[in-house]
Amino acid sequence: MLPLIVPIGAVLLGVALLLLGSGLLNTLLAVRGSLEGYSDSSLGLIMSGYFLGYFSGTFAALPLIRRVGHIRAFAMCAALAACSALLHVMFVEPWVWMALRVMNGFVLVILYTVVESWLNGQTPAEQRGRVFAVYMAVNLGALAAAQQLLRLESAMSFMLFAVAAMLISVSLVPVTWTRFAQPPVETVTRLRFKALYKAAPVSVAGALLSGLAMGAFWGLGPVYASRAGLDSGSVATFMSMAILGGALFQYPLGRYSDTHDRRTVLMVICLAAAGAAGLVWLSSSVPVLLYLAIGIYGGLAFCAYPVALAHMIDRLDSDQILSGGSSALFLHGVGAAVGPALAGLLMELLGARSLPLYFVIMQVALALYTLMRLHVLREDLSDHSSHFVPMVRTSQVALEMIPEEDTEEDAETATPPSSVSQTEQSPD
Repeated sequence: MLPLIVPIGAVLLGVALLLLGSGLLNTLLAVRGSLEGYSDSSLGLIMSGYFLGYFSGTFAALPLIRRVGHIRAFAMCAALAACSALLHVMFVEPWVWMALRVMNGFVLVILYTVVESWLNGQTPAEQRGRVFAVYMAVNLGALAAAQQLLRLESAMSFMLFAVAAMLISVSLVPVTWTRFAQPPVETVTRLRFKALYKAAPVSVAGALLSGLAMGAFWGLGPVYASRAGLDSGSVATFMSMAILGGALFQYPLGRYSDTHDRRTVLMVICLAAAGAAGLVWLSSSVPVLLYLAIGIYGGLAFCAYPVALAHMIDRLDSDQILSGGSSALFLHGVGAAVGPALAGLLMELLGARSLPLYFVIMQVALALYTLMRLHVLREDLSDHSSHFVPMVRTSQVALEMIPEEDTEEDAETATPPSSVSQTEQSPD
C-alpha cells in the first residue's frame, strides 16, 4: 500500500488540508448562524448557496483547468476559498453569507476536480480502484476530523474562521510543491436525462432524492444539533458520528448489494434510514442516544447515492458510464442545492426539530418509488456487471477512477449489460 500512496502523497495531503478547512467552515457557519439568531429558513437558503455554487462550478471546472493548468487553477481557487472564509466573519449578514457560500461552493468543486483529475492522470488503470478507495478514506477522515476543530474556540470568535482560512491556504503547499506532470483534461459529456431515466429510473430518483436528503444534512444538521441544546463541541461529535457511520456502513452494504438486486437493497436502506431518522427525533434530548441514532442514519443515508450509482453502472454500456455518471452527479447536485432551502422552510413552519421528519419524507419517497419500479419490472437483477465503490462528495472526474471489473476476454464472452440504446429491454 505504501508504494501506492507515496507518489500521490502530496496531492492527498493537499486535499486533506482542504477538507479540514472547508469541513470546519461548513459546520461553523451553521452553528454561528444559529447563535446570531438567523431563522431556519434563512439558514437553509444560505446553506443552499454552497450547493448552488458547487453545482454551477461543475460547468466551469474543466474549461478553467484546460485554460490555465492544474496548479494555477488550484492556487487561484484556494486563494478565493480562503478569502471567503474570512469574509464570513467580517460581514455577518445573511445575504452576504449566501453570496459567499455560492462563491465557496463554486471554487471548491474546481479544487476537487483538479485533485481528482490529477490522481486519475497519475494512476495506472489497474491501480485506480485502490487509489479511489484511499482517496475516499482521506475524504471521510478529514471531514470527520474537521468537525472536532470546533472545540478549539467559541463559534462567536474570529479564531475558527482564521483556522479554516489557514488550512485552505496551506493546502496549496503540497500541491504546488509536487513535480507531477499535469495530465491532459478531457471533455466530459452528460448522457441525456431521458435516456438515463429509460435505462435506470431508480438511479435517477436515487441521485435526486439522496441529494435532497444529504444537502439538508450537510447544511442544517449542525443547526438541528444546536437547536437541540448541544454546545459547539457536542455539535462536532454529532456531525462526526454521522460521517463515521457513513465510512463504516458503505463497504458492507455495498458489497452486499453486489450479490443482490440493488433496487431491493436501496429500498431497504432507505426504509432503515427513515427509521433511524425517527430515532434521531425521539432521542434529541439524550445526547448519547442522539449520537448513536445519527451515526446509524449517516451510515445508511451515505450509502443511498453510491448504491443508486452502482445500479446505473450495471445498466449502461462501458462507454456510457462516464457520461451517465456525470448526469447522475448533476441531479444529485440539483437536489443538494434545493434540499437545505426546503428543509429550512419545514423547520421554520414546524419547529427546528422537524429536520428528522424531512429526512423521513425523503427516504420513504425513494423507498416507495423503488418499490413501484420493482413491481413494474420483476426481473431479478442480482447479477451485476460492476462492483460497488464507496463514494462521498466528488466531481465528475472522479468517476473515471471507478475500476472496470471485466477483462477483455470476459467482455467477449459475457452478455453485455443493458444499454440505453437497447429499447426493447424494460427499464430498471
